[in-house]
Amino acid sequence: MIDAVGLLADTDGRGHMGDWDGGWMWLWAVVMMALFVVLVVWVVRTIVGPTDTGKTAPRDPADRAREILAERYAKGEISTDEYRERFDELK
Repeated sequence: MIDAVGLLADTDGRGHMGDWDGGWMWLWAVVMMALFVVLVVWVVRTIVGPTDTGKTAPRDPADRAREILAERYAKGEISTDEYRERFDELK
């Protein structure tokens, strides 16, 4: 009969991992921890849903039109009278 205690005993002085002392074991631990963190972040973001943190409130289209009008006026594409006329129409 085989003695289980004898099989588990450190008979050759190399420990339970044999010749591979676990020199690269830290790398495996780091990779597994990173995967765990990614998994947790993914689960939380999936449950919470998308956030609008980087977005601003919807703007009035007339604001963008005024900006374009001001740019065209600054470039000299339209005259002062034309600028004022179109600006008044956008109010």
